[in-house]
Amino acid sequence: MFYVYTLISRKDGKLYIGYTNNLERRVKRHENGFVKATANRRPLKLIYYEAYLEEKDAKRRELYLKGGNGRAVLKIQLADTFKKAGYKYR
Repeated sequence: MFYVYTLISRKDGKLYIGYTNNLERRVKRHENGFVKATANRRPLKLIYYEAYLEEKDAKRRELYLKGGNGRAVLKIQLADTFKKAGYKYR
């Protein structure tokens, strides 16, 4: 399985979107500061993930969600979660 996931920074309220083949391990690496992109944005919270059988599908979805249209879809889809988590819309 491959996972596309979304983390929210409790420090600055911004999102991080990524993909992995081991969601639990990857989230722990983020939480422990071993991922350069999020090390200074901790603490983080996993707020969303999707599972895929094929790595290419997960990577394609990750790239879509990182773009304007994908991020806009996430804002609609997860509006209540974002509000509760303190996501700062840009």
